[in-house]
Amino acid sequence: MQDWQNGGFGLYIHWPFCQSKCPYCDFNSHVAAHIDQRAWATAYLSEIDRIALTTGDRLLNTVFFGGGTPSLMDPETVAALLERIRARWTTANDFEVTLEANPSSVEAGRFRAYASAGVNRISMGIQALNDADLKRLGRLHSVAEGRAAFDIARATFDRVSFDLIYARQFQTLAQWREELSQALSMAVDHLSLYQLTIESGTAFGARHAQGGLKGLPDDEISADMYMITQEICDAHNMPAYEISNHARDGAQSRHNLIYWRYGDYAGIGPGAHGRLTMHNARIATQTPLQPQTWLDQVNTAGHGESPHQTIPRDEQALEYLMMSLRLTEGADVKRYQTLAGQPLPVNRIESLVADGFMTKSGDRIAATATGRPILNALLRELLIQ
Repeated sequence: MQDWQNGGFGLYIHWPFCQSKCPYCDFNSHVAAHIDQRAWATAYLSEIDRIALTTGDRLLNTVFFGGGTPSLMDPETVAALLERIRARWTTANDFEVTLEANPSSVEAGRFRAYASAGVNRISMGIQALNDADLKRLGRLHSVAEGRAAFDIARATFDRVSFDLIYARQFQTLAQWREELSQALSMAVDHLSLYQLTIESGTAFGARHAQGGLKGLPDDEISADMYMITQEICDAHNMPAYEISNHARDGAQSRHNLIYWRYGDYAGIGPGAHGRLTMHNARIATQTPLQPQTWLDQVNTAGHGESPHQTIPRDEQALEYLMMSLRLTEGADVKRYQTLAGQPLPVNRIESLVADGFMTKSGDRIAATATGRPILNALLRELLIQ
């Protein structure tokens, strides 16, 4: 069995445009006064055709429209892309098609059109249920607008996820507990709950470097917020299946599971990357970050990718371990050994199990609730030479 068959096969399509750039965001997103939707649709269709030829006859499990703000895409564009995708690949019986949306770009008619096109899961960037914090985060919507957009999504799609950010400026444990309880009363089947991180190259990063980002919780309070998140979500039958993602039974993001299970995925669009197993080798694909550069390259060179890189087996093993240990289901030590050419050290696994940071059952190891917040330290311990 090839590696990609263990984790599935997905397609990621990156829409790089947003209405505004959030100060915490380090994703490849750009604000544009005008977007030629027809030109972008043509380029995406060309890349779908090209990648379908290179990947061969595989079963496609998922498509994910990410961004940026894909809910700014014309529904006709989404429909054309999904029609071409179904023509080029055999799709799974439980084919999952996710589209990311921001509340400020949600309209009932547009969402109905996405559903008619074949989108069956929405991931919404609500981010906070507090108007003052939404403003600090640079969001364009209010809490009321976020809830209204969520109601439209819930009325249109069976599967709806939304994101919240915690450990925000001046946020207390009690406030996060209350906000998370509100979110769980709204939740359909999935929540993504991220701790605010200050990334270099962002507006928040620059402000923080100058001492201007006040009121951030310290590490101890942030850790407490993480533990509270686990406790409250568990009590609402929305346990974590990955460090930052919670779902009801059977409602996990199938597309993201492909990443974490180290399956294969192709990436289309500026800044998109992929991992594909081809001719008994695993290759990394990437694309230019700038939207116009990518679009021009597709139009002139006939492809939107930079030169492929073959990933050495030891790097594959490291990537697999780093991704799979984010999941509560953990990693298969036999798969790691096949990739690395050597096993993980049994004595270190036993030590981490004895200390309560990991579990081992058969060929699977997993981080415990205590171990997941310090996953990087566990990886260092496992991989020390």
